[in-house]
Amino acid sequence: MPTTRNRDVSLYYEADGDGPTVVFINDVGYGAWLWGWHYDAVAGPYETVVWDLRGTGRSDAPAGPYDVETLTADLEAVLADHGVGSAHLVGAGLGGMVALKYAHQYNRARSLTLYCTAGSGDAVDREKLDSLALDAPSSLEGAFSPAFRDHDPDLMEQIAGWRAEEDATGEARAAQAGAMTGFDSPPLYEITQPAEVYYGLNDPVVKSDAAQSLAADLPRGTGEAVEGRHCCYIEYAPAVTDRLLAFLDEQTD
Repeated sequence: MPTTRNRDVSLYYEADGDGPTVVFINDVGYGAWLWGWHYDAVAGPYETVVWDLRGTGRSDAPAGPYDVETLTADLEAVLADHGVGSAHLVGAGLGGMVALKYAHQYNRARSLTLYCTAGSGDAVDREKLDSLALDAPSSLEGAFSPAFRDHDPDLMEQIAGWRAEEDATGEARAAQAGAMTGFDSPPLYEITQPAEVYYGLNDPVVKSDAAQSLAADLPRGTGEAVEGRHCCYIEYAPAVTDRLLAFLDEQTD
């Protein structure tokens, strides 16, 4: 599988499918498993690119601190290495902030789909964010509603296994969390790509009013409420994925 470098940091990514490129950008700590619910539906009509943020999975984990600007340069290294001329960006949490920065700084972004993110790190509850870490007690509580966790215990066990294999831990995860809470967006009125912002009504990490404000401040942004917590886009994956595909089709047409 391919790797590229941003200076002295090796970055791992995978690509699949044909058609216009869709790039998935992970949230704090989470590995590529995060996009398993979207991946099968999107790969095929679109080319998908999934990459491990520095500190995660098979990418290098240099000492922190990290910031969104550096992670954005990492993304540019991945897309340049893969020969991507333009891409639709799909980012969650920290990944949504990277997408915003990338869309402002580089010319490859065609559209933005943003999950549970905000235009400022000041809107992120660091204590609740840290409670999602792999080694935190009850780390799935802030991610998924009780009904979802209780409905499919086998799935929760699968997710725990994927996280143990792929997630960032320790200082690397803390550095990613610092990048998220330290984010200050570029002028949002200058980000003119079509954008859809989805937010969990019970997200403990990024409150819904912060995501609503982000959607309102993007010139071509729309906001969509989703029942659930910080990973509401997984909990309601069928509906969210259908909306994503419709949005991508609209932009491609």
